[in-house]
Amino acid sequence: MRSGPVVCITGASAGVGRATALAFAARRQASIGLIARSRDALEEVRHEVERLGGRGLVLPLDVADADSLSTAAGRVEDAFGPIDVWVNSAMVTVFGPVSALTPEELRRVTEVTYLGSAYGVQTALRSMRARDQGTIVQVGSALAYRSIPLQAAYCGAKHAIMGFVDSLRSELLRDGSRVRITMVQLPAVNTPQFEWARSHMPRRARPMGKIFQPEDVAQAILHAAEHPKREYWLGATAVEAILGDALLPGIGDRYLARTAVEGQETDEREPPGRPDNLFQPVEGLHRTSGRFGQPRHRLRLASDAGAVRGVALMTGLLLAGGLGYLLRNARSAR
Repeated sequence: MRSGPVVCITGASAGVGRATALAFAARRQASIGLIARSRDALEEVRHEVERLGGRGLVLPLDVADADSLSTAAGRVEDAFGPIDVWVNSAMVTVFGPVSALTPEELRRVTEVTYLGSAYGVQTALRSMRARDQGTIVQVGSALAYRSIPLQAAYCGAKHAIMGFVDSLRSELLRDGSRVRITMVQLPAVNTPQFEWARSHMPRRARPMGKIFQPEDVAQAILHAAEHPKREYWLGATAVEAILGDALLPGIGDRYLARTAVEGQETDEREPPGRPDNLFQPVEGLHRTSGRFGQPRHRLRLASDAGAVRGVALMTGLLLAGGLGYLLRNARSAR
């Protein structure tokens, strides 16, 4: 008899994906297909998952390979049964200005962060549609709405997957499907990506703004999987970025031009020749958290309904302010 849900998680070897696997194991005794490139790192996660009361299946592969994802899903179902939840968390990025990015780097970030997510969604659908049930959780970012300097490849990929998911959501609604898809838009998170991502910056990279911890994000992803809404926005900083871009994008452009380059760099020089994980995993750095061990900030979840109310409130305030400005000018012109 199944004791908990069957879950597939991409990017499960480190960061948010790893934390999510541990959350599903500890709180739901889930059976988890663990997907990432490093077999050794996934074996570590499997041991942690089983220590916490779950079951793990190690599936080393590159999410940019659609056939490998499909094969992995079949192995999960053979081992544990039908897939209940699929979590797309795999990503890679390159830090640096657009002029410094090579075509190969752009292609690779797109293949993993966008196409890897799209392939994961398609793989999950093939399993879930036959039973007309299941939940897909797409881990997104506030940067899917508000792009920032030095991360054009990553921001573009996150924009793209949001468009892909929006199309699918309408198709599922038209079909009357009970398969659910939800996006969880993340704030800055303390993950190892800042240790191993490729960078063209002179100084070491850091998350911009208030930094949240992967364990708290994982709890939010677990909540989203069990209570799927259209979207969840995590943290006040994500809400501010998304609403601010919707209402005042030009001001956002100028603000980020002044603050976002230095805001993503530490005072430490980037070590020359440092290995990165763009094309191959960097062994020995796979862990849940990065090196930015700040005190934990409370992570608030804003669902789509709450976001709509926030947009309506801010729009009303801006319209009222604009109307007042026009009326004052009209009076002074008489």
